[in-house]
Amino acid sequence: MIPYTVNIKLAARTLTGTLNLQNKTAVDWGWQGLIAQGCHSSILIIDPKTAQTIQVLERHKANVVKVKWSRENYYHNLSSPYCLRLASGDASGKIVVWDVVSGTAHCEIQEHSKPIQDLEWLWNQDASRDLLLAVHPPNYIVLWNGDTGTKLWKKSYAENILSFSFDPFDPSNMALLTSEGIVFITDFSHSKPPGSAGKKVYIASPHASPAHTKPAPAAAPAPTGAKKALNKVKVLITNEKPTAEAVTLNDCLQLSYLPSKRNHMLLLYPREILILDLELSQTVGVVAIERSGVPFIQVIPCAQRDALYCLHENGCITLRVCRSTAAPEEAADPEQSVQELVYDLRSQCDAIRVTKTVRPYRMVICPVNENSAALMVSDGRVMLWELKAYTGRAAANPSSGLSPLYSPVSFCGAPLGPNQKRIQDLSLNSMIGQTLIAGETPPQSSNQQEVQLKFLLTGLLSGLPLPPFALRMCPPLTTKNINHYQPLLAVGTSNGSVLVYNLTSGLLHKELSVHSCEVRGIEWVSLTSFLSFATSAPNNMGLVRNELQHVDLPTGRCFAFRGERGNDEPPIEMIKVSHLKQYLVVVFRDKPLELWDIRTGTLLREMAKNFPTVTALEWSPSHNLKSLKKKQMAAREAMARQTVSDAEQSSVESSVISLLQDAESKSETSQAISAREHFVFTDTDGQVYHITVEGNTVKDGARIPPDGSMGSIACIAWKGDTLVLGDVDGNLNFWDLKARLSRGIPTHRGWVKKIRFAPGKGNQKLLVMYTDGAEVWDTKEVQMVSSMRIGRNVNYRILDIDWCTSDKVVLASDDGCIRVLEMAMKSASYRMDEQDLTDPVWCPYLLLPRAALTLKAFLLLQPWSGTFTMDITQVDYNEKVEIKGLIQEQLNSLSNDMKSVLQDPELSLLQRCLLVSRLFGDESDLNFWTVASHYLQSFAQARQLIVSTAEGQAQNEGTQPSPQNHLDICHDVLCESSYFQKFQLDRVHLQEVKRSSYEHTKKCADQLLLLGQTDRAVQLLLETSADNSSYYCDSLKACLVTTITSSGPSQSTIKLVATNMIANGKLAEGVQLLCLIDKAADACRYLQTYGEWNRAAWLAKVRLNPAESSDVLKRWAEHLCSPQVNQKSKAILVLLSLGCFYKVGEMLHSMRHFDRAALFIEACLKYGVMEANDSSNILLEDPLLCSLRAAFLDYARLLRSLGLREGAALWASRAGSAGEQLMEELFQGEGVTPEAIPAEEEVEPNKKSTE
Repeated sequence: MIPYTVNIKLAARTLTGTLNLQNKTAVDWGWQGLIAQGCHSSILIIDPKTAQTIQVLERHKANVVKVKWSRENYYHNLSSPYCLRLASGDASGKIVVWDVVSGTAHCEIQEHSKPIQDLEWLWNQDASRDLLLAVHPPNYIVLWNGDTGTKLWKKSYAENILSFSFDPFDPSNMALLTSEGIVFITDFSHSKPPGSAGKKVYIASPHASPAHTKPAPAAAPAPTGAKKALNKVKVLITNEKPTAEAVTLNDCLQLSYLPSKRNHMLLLYPREILILDLELSQTVGVVAIERSGVPFIQVIPCAQRDALYCLHENGCITLRVCRSTAAPEEAADPEQSVQELVYDLRSQCDAIRVTKTVRPYRMVICPVNENSAALMVSDGRVMLWELKAYTGRAAANPSSGLSPLYSPVSFCGAPLGPNQKRIQDLSLNSMIGQTLIAGETPPQSSNQQEVQLKFLLTGLLSGLPLPPFALRMCPPLTTKNINHYQPLLAVGTSNGSVLVYNLTSGLLHKELSVHSCEVRGIEWVSLTSFLSFATSAPNNMGLVRNELQHVDLPTGRCFAFRGERGNDEPPIEMIKVSHLKQYLVVVFRDKPLELWDIRTGTLLREMAKNFPTVTALEWSPSHNLKSLKKKQMAAREAMARQTVSDAEQSSVESSVISLLQDAESKSETSQAISAREHFVFTDTDGQVYHITVEGNTVKDGARIPPDGSMGSIACIAWKGDTLVLGDVDGNLNFWDLKARLSRGIPTHRGWVKKIRFAPGKGNQKLLVMYTDGAEVWDTKEVQMVSSMRIGRNVNYRILDIDWCTSDKVVLASDDGCIRVLEMAMKSASYRMDEQDLTDPVWCPYLLLPRAALTLKAFLLLQPWSGTFTMDITQVDYNEKVEIKGLIQEQLNSLSNDMKSVLQDPELSLLQRCLLVSRLFGDESDLNFWTVASHYLQSFAQARQLIVSTAEGQAQNEGTQPSPQNHLDICHDVLCESSYFQKFQLDRVHLQEVKRSSYEHTKKCADQLLLLGQTDRAVQLLLETSADNSSYYCDSLKACLVTTITSSGPSQSTIKLVATNMIANGKLAEGVQLLCLIDKAADACRYLQTYGEWNRAAWLAKVRLNPAESSDVLKRWAEHLCSPQVNQKSKAILVLLSLGCFYKVGEMLHSMRHFDRAALFIEACLKYGVMEANDSSNILLEDPLLCSLRAAFLDYARLLRSLGLREGAALWASRAGSAGEQLMEELFQGEGVTPEAIPAEEEVEPNKKSTE
């Protein structure tokens, strides 16, 4: 016999259903590009691009309440590779850190037994990426090492902590949302717990704070509803607990820092979002909902643009973008232009139908591109929305008053080439331009396109409906059906529909609405059709409506199998189909059974009234089909022989014979041979009856008296020579029919609900279902193979069971999931690489670490070939075929747009680096290349300007590129000074409008003095009322500020006073005085001496000239590089913004970031901001060149270790004399063998040393 190979390897998997309320907050979208979602005690990993579940993690015993992907903001190499790491916390206080690809746990952490409130990976220092901060109720925050599970420190607070948020600009700041208010912590560090208890802040309610509503000017019209809400602005009260009626403590749903600008925070209430400026502790913006509007559930602030994604209670997601504060020319009233930050509604998606059981839970947005959102619905659905930008003006709607949004004219951080391909919807910052601020000139609208934003539903995952379920696997795989076999599982649901799943992919194959009430059971009658029955709720007589439907899968046709019967009769208990799928027995509760012929759909026999009540029934696997076929063949041969011998017989007879033959052949095609089949059943006394069915005759056979040790028989299973009976007391009775032996075994597990033999010849495994779990038995040895029990190793109840292959079982459980498990019935996650996915998934993290790095190098640069290829086989790459294949699969799964952009010859090196870091979701790469590409271009332009002015630029004025856009404000102090100053002035102006108390006014005046706005500051100082204790002080200060002259003696006095103040601990006041006499550089130095590094950088940006400012920032960069701070990556960004490109190249190389260093130096040379003269006439002493070459050489070695030889050769050839040696090693022995195999082997030991 030919050995068949067929892919019927079903992966162990979990089909999930509705969510538990505790899963509400358990969802996260990682930089890795995948969504993790808790569903009961399992965690689904979803690929949002193809809307497939690619992994289900099972280890928690309780409901999962939080999941968090680790951050990707570190440099990736072989020792710290791209890997999928996820932390999850459950309702019993356990935290598991997962390796998602293999589905195994790195470590498990348990501190208390209450649900975890919040989880976050620390991302702030370069030393360790394994630190995990968790809130353990009621009031502890604990820092764990997420790799080893050791506790680093623990700190308790006075109030119950609900959640926390880190300041994205300064990792030592965090805010805790507690049951009473907010606690600000300013000394967070991973090395020791925060020292202080933090600064407690209470939130005054908007409804009852008359003290803070500003009196409206008399002439102003009465404010409308929305405006009223804006007047009653919430204020943070720091000193004392507010009075009870003034405060509604727990209606704050969420707090988060804004990642788009420093020192701003949002607070979410059901009907409004408050934007706070933390320097003032004062609201500077409100997004309020009209009275008829739908309340908020959640809001996610974006980093790339000042925008908010809001989720409403009807499942609608809205995008609000901050309005430009640049006053439009036609605005008549300048006062009105800057009242507060306004977030305009720019786009919204469709709502869902909310019912008692269906409501939106959470949304997550893609952290890399911020232009797609996923909505989790309580019924297990995941809706994937993408934001699309459409060019073209909106229909004229002047009343809306929205200023148009423009799309940026650049792609991946560089201006577009004339015929360059681009992806408009790559990310949020490539879709809409920056929000303008006051004092900025709006760009010429000639070269900008106006865009509209729309949400598009691009994917939908739906889960199983609510339990209970009835399961039945289709007939097993045999040698005859191997070519067209599909492993289909039919699932009957409580609403009457039958779902058919294909278990190879785990996807829904068909959903058929068959019944009008709960499906009780399903039996397959062929590989493509099944019978299912459902019973309605009983009436007062105890009678029901029975529905028995025959369904044909390919066509979806379904008809009532019992015709008109079924109304007002006792309920059907079970249906059983015979082995040859010829006959069907329908057993009723208080009515004799019916016997049907499936092939013709006719009722063969309805048993008499005195027929015994059936408690269990099973068809025998033995039948006489083979002997019948033999007889038939013999008869046919005899007939043929006869026709030949009596050829000369009359034509009449021959026609009769041909008719007979026709009938015979027809009967064979329609299989109208009725083979004899038997079934056995037991009655209430335990007596076993044996009945034979052949054609339409039914014979009663032998009866076997009851076994005294057994109770009432609940179920029977029969395979080969083994018959097994199970009873209501948990006894199993094994009968060996050949040896005529019986053996009873008490399992002590209570009622035996179901028993099923495994498919496959000679496979005598038996699956037994009890009320509290299931067991697998080996009936040959009569011993238990495996067992699962609720409360012992699982926390769900089993509703139904079946075999899906000869060694895998499928279980339906009351947590709404259906699990395919190994025979050992241990719920396990599967390896992701063993899966058969219908759509290929782009996720380099699924590759082996080395392969992922190879893929990245392959996408970054292919300078050895004239064109850019997306086919790895065209590259000289020595690697196993399987790994090559996996890399190629990843390349193939990229979208066509992405492929065409990557292959576009116009795409510059910087754009390519940015694009690839986006594709990989590599946070640290993305930050580095964004800043690098911006400053490389702006310094190159500045250089060009200097050169062109030197040459007299009259002729090339037209070719001069327009000055670059500024860096987004989310990069804070990395922005250009001019833009940074404008932004800070804008902000102070807003604070001034919003101030509502003396404290606020004082803070504003201080800021204005530092910014050099003395006139405005004096006005504010003179506002102090006479009964204020600091009235005298402020008045004198105002006089001082106005009378400061630049005469020498007054300057030196003030300087002396300032230094004394600083020495006596009045740092802020001293710095202010120094700023008054334009000694801001000294002020920065003092600030740095006292450890106020961020403040010093801020001051340098807003007050100093470029040279002085650069000195201050360089000192800061040195401080960041020091071992106790260890934030070299941040230092590199600071140096980039200063244009210290040589230093950056050296630092990258010394940090062993070889690929980044080499590509960066290459880009610098391209843009002409670094000079490397021709290699021939260079003195080797030049240290700079040596470091450049060393970087190139190390990158070449890295590429060689990854197996990319052509790349290695290219970089080695540029690394001078040292590179020549590597070239020799690379191509050594080329003359001997084309494959250079010996050379590879000689390289091997070297490989390790270069890593």
